[in-house]
Amino acid sequence: MSRIESPVSAQPRIRLFGRIMVETAEGAYVSAGPAKQACVLAVLALQSGRLVSVDTLIERVWDDAPPRAARAGLHSYVARLRKLLDHGGGSAGTSSPLAQQSGGYVLALDPEQVDVHVMRALVQRGGKAAGQQDHQEARNLYRRAAELCHGEALGNVGGDWAARHRAGLHQERLGLLAELYEAELHLGRHDAILPELAKLVTDQPLDERLAVQYLLALYRCGRPADALTHYERTRERLAEELGTDPSAQLRELHRKILTGAAALSAPAAPPSALRGAPRQLPSSPPVFTGRSRELGQLTYALDVQRTSRSSAVVISAIGGIGGVGKTWLALRWAHDNVEHFPDGQLYVNLRGFEPSSAPLPAAVALRGFLGALGVDPDAVPADLEAQAGLYRSLLAERRMVIVLDNARDADQVRPLLPGSPSCRVLITSRDRLASLVTTHGAGLVSLDAFQADQSRELLTRHLGAHRATAEPEAVDALVEHCAGLPLALGIVAARAVTHPGFPLAVLAEELRSATGRLDALTTGDVSVNLRAVFSTSHRALTPPAGRLFALLGRAPGPDIGLPATASLAALPLPRTRRLLAELEAAHLIQQYRPGRYRMHDLIGLFAAELGDAGQVPDTRTHTDTDTDTDTDTHTSAAGDTSTAAALTRLVDFHLHTAFAANQLLDGPHTPFRPELDSPAPGCAPLPLADTAAALEWFSTEHSCLLATQILALEQGRYAQVWQLAWTLISYHLGGHHLQDYFAVWRAALTAAERHGSAPVPRALAHWRLGQAHAQTGEHAKALDHLHVALTLSEQTDDLAGQAHICRTLGRAWEQHGDDEKALDHAVRALRLYRRLDNPVWLANQLNAVGWMHAQLGLHSEAQDHCEQALALFRADGQRGDEASTHDSLGYIAHHTGRHTEALDHYRQALSLFRHVGSTYNEADTLTNLGDTYHAMNRPDQAREAWEQALALCETQRRSTQTEELRNRLA
Repeated sequence: MSRIESPVSAQPRIRLFGRIMVETAEGAYVSAGPAKQACVLAVLALQSGRLVSVDTLIERVWDDAPPRAARAGLHSYVARLRKLLDHGGGSAGTSSPLAQQSGGYVLALDPEQVDVHVMRALVQRGGKAAGQQDHQEARNLYRRAAELCHGEALGNVGGDWAARHRAGLHQERLGLLAELYEAELHLGRHDAILPELAKLVTDQPLDERLAVQYLLALYRCGRPADALTHYERTRERLAEELGTDPSAQLRELHRKILTGAAALSAPAAPPSALRGAPRQLPSSPPVFTGRSRELGQLTYALDVQRTSRSSAVVISAIGGIGGVGKTWLALRWAHDNVEHFPDGQLYVNLRGFEPSSAPLPAAVALRGFLGALGVDPDAVPADLEAQAGLYRSLLAERRMVIVLDNARDADQVRPLLPGSPSCRVLITSRDRLASLVTTHGAGLVSLDAFQADQSRELLTRHLGAHRATAEPEAVDALVEHCAGLPLALGIVAARAVTHPGFPLAVLAEELRSATGRLDALTTGDVSVNLRAVFSTSHRALTPPAGRLFALLGRAPGPDIGLPATASLAALPLPRTRRLLAELEAAHLIQQYRPGRYRMHDLIGLFAAELGDAGQVPDTRTHTDTDTDTDTDTHTSAAGDTSTAAALTRLVDFHLHTAFAANQLLDGPHTPFRPELDSPAPGCAPLPLADTAAALEWFSTEHSCLLATQILALEQGRYAQVWQLAWTLISYHLGGHHLQDYFAVWRAALTAAERHGSAPVPRALAHWRLGQAHAQTGEHAKALDHLHVALTLSEQTDDLAGQAHICRTLGRAWEQHGDDEKALDHAVRALRLYRRLDNPVWLANQLNAVGWMHAQLGLHSEAQDHCEQALALFRADGQRGDEASTHDSLGYIAHHTGRHTEALDHYRQALSLFRHVGSTYNEADTLTNLGDTYHAMNRPDQAREAWEQALALCETQRRSTQTEELRNRLA
């Protein structure tokens, strides 16, 4: 990479596109002064490093009519410019870059310090890359050059010389854009550039090269009729204004469009090296300005690594205060450079400085990444180092960009760093992460708040130039009170845009008079006052929306759904949806996918403080013209309107909906079925139609359910804590979320122990933890928990509890390899179940006893018990349990030589397991099915079944079963 792209220099930078400006030592751009003074600087900058005579300067500054005092005036301008440049990038003790020599002046600046020279160098390199058919590199270079050309060149300078150079630079810009679009078309990005081309051909209707590109883009976008129409319009205009016909190239393209020539088809996109590559990046910022230096730093780091062929991972740590735009910079760069990473993108919000939740543990983030990379949840190792090792192995040699957003500190991100130099990592944090420079060679990119001109440009892009220039004083006030934070500017702009008829001065006055209720923000490095900005947005809301905003700030979990929000606020669904739309329009929440909402962390802090302070007005006092006519069975604004009552309703919503969902998955006969209290007034649990709906709801709300259980524990609602754990049993075990299963039952045990006089919940928690330890092979821990659970059940004469725990003890001994002890416990459980009036429980244990007989070779006893179980399951409609019994009967039939009967049982078991989503059991049955096909000398069917089982076992990280299946296939 040449010197022109280095982001670090001791010299000041000069901007000639737009208003002529000079960079200060602090990185801000200031005006070069009055028009003639700015013209002197422009002349010298365009001739950087070369002597410009006094006469030439006078001629170009004053044209053909210089005043008598022109030389004195020129000397004065040079003196001011020298002072301005000396306070720019130069350091103490260095000579001024603007020097007087014999007969004139020279500006001794490197070319990379003047935007025009940088643009020309990038164009030259882009042309070289295009000549070598490296269209991707050419596109990147041209795009970076185009980003420098914002605004009319020499914008604040008049005179003939400036007009000539302005016109010349305008033509250079048009040529640059034409080269850029040529490269984009070579890459098949016609759809991305079509809007830009449409605007440009409107401004330059006689540019035939642009017309060719526009017609080709229209054709490739499936709009041949529009392409032909534009050709005719161009042909007529050329004839009327220039008296010429279209060029041969334009005529040939017209002919090919008429005939639908295959040569016009877009080139195929480069294939991804990773099938099903993750694409986790959130959308690119819709309005983005400034940060060109920081974008250059990020690209420079990547270019250096590629040029030097370094084996180190390129890591960039983007730091700065909250709301300064760290995430936007990371996402903008990642989207602009996504072509360099064909194997996908990973993104996670590490919530390092979330106001309403703790930082995301590295193990949780790793599990999310491993899931995105195709690893089954049950296959994720329990140990953090093992997780990180698996993660690095999966990323080896893959070209991926990884964005670790909102990190708390270096320790949180270290396990998430890949080991392959083919990956690029962007980290955003309010912490400087300086230790990563030492340990991983990370590059630090520090973001400061915008300077006034950058803030004004961002605000103008939001509002439109006409509205901004109409009220310059109000815009100045908005810029001042937003303190240079892009987040604050965006929120203020949203207020203004949603009220296009309101004077900006009204909004500016609200900001000016706002008190500092968010003083200092108390999150470490945040030193600006955002409360004034947030409070103006909050006060603009209707009272019901303001109340909902405050409640959402206290809701647990990373996001929230519409039905849960309705219960939180004690409002009907349609009314809640309208209030959420109001909050979304005010940019206070984001609907990041249909029906799911989340808040930015700073806004969430503000909302949470409102809720904590009791600023939650009662919506029942609000009247408006919007009358709810919905037929919800929801009681609007029922009960207590305090924040505590709202959170109680939210806990009840999740508990009762999860209870109903679990009933759909597991039926009404699950062990230890809790008796729930009625939901709080105003809470409307979500009705779910079927098993598929239940599974989808659990998957969507899983993180919120875990957070809700923690909230219930903090509130001292101990019964709800273990009840929430109970509702997740089928979902966790069916999908093998064992780590989460452990977590919710540890919380349940804590709640039961704090409750004191609740032996049944304590027994339940010990039982479930024992079951989980048995599944992970921790036999001693499993027995400890199960024996405590059994003792508690015996002390309370709980026959059902004793039966369930003995049943699990049997499974634990079976998993430990002691079938005789397993059968002893299973038979004891069966005797207890026979004393209870529950046919499903009895059937389950009949199947378990039958299975254990089969393992011991007692096939007659096994057949008898399993057939009794199957009859009971069919009578009660228990599909999952029926599947397990079919699998047992298939096993028995196989081992007694009845292979056709075994096939029938296994096929029925597979159908039922797939229906209830039990992939773990599905793998086992596929293995058994393959064994039967093999015994029947049907190798093709056996191989197909074993290969399907192997795929499942590999994703579930079942090493023993995987090895056995590979041996079978070999």
